[in-house]
Amino acid sequence: MRAEHSSEVTVVDPVTKKSTTYPGGEPCGFIVEFENGFKLYHMGDTGLFGDMKLIGEYYKPDLVMIPIGGHFVMDPRDAAYATKEMLRPKYAIPFHYGTFPVLRGTPQEYQTALGQTTVQVFPIPPGDTLTF
Repeated sequence: MRAEHSSEVTVVDPVTKKSTTYPGGEPCGFIVEFENGFKLYHMGDTGLFGDMKLIGEYYKPDLVMIPIGGHFVMDPRDAAYATKEMLRPKYAIPFHYGTFPVLRGTPQEYQTALGQTTVQVFPIPPGDTLTF
């Protein structure tokens, strides 16, 4: 799956303090279909993009793992729009938040931006797990 985001890594030489930035490759997301037909869309690092509507219509994901932190990825408002208007899953797991100071979006903001919805949201704190 396409993802709309740039990828790179910056390496700082500990001796010279010179930094060098290297491209990290093409960003992507994944659709995983299980034997029982359940479909998961792991969105990876991405911003909001129009083909999310096509992904929702064509693949009909049951569960989306959606980035909400802002800055490098969608913020809660964009993620809520993608969830409700484009992807229309039954379940959502917000991620890519709370791990760096610039990733300020929160699951609460995402839930608020979703408003009234039938989508069940499972906020999982960074480092925790969920058996689904």
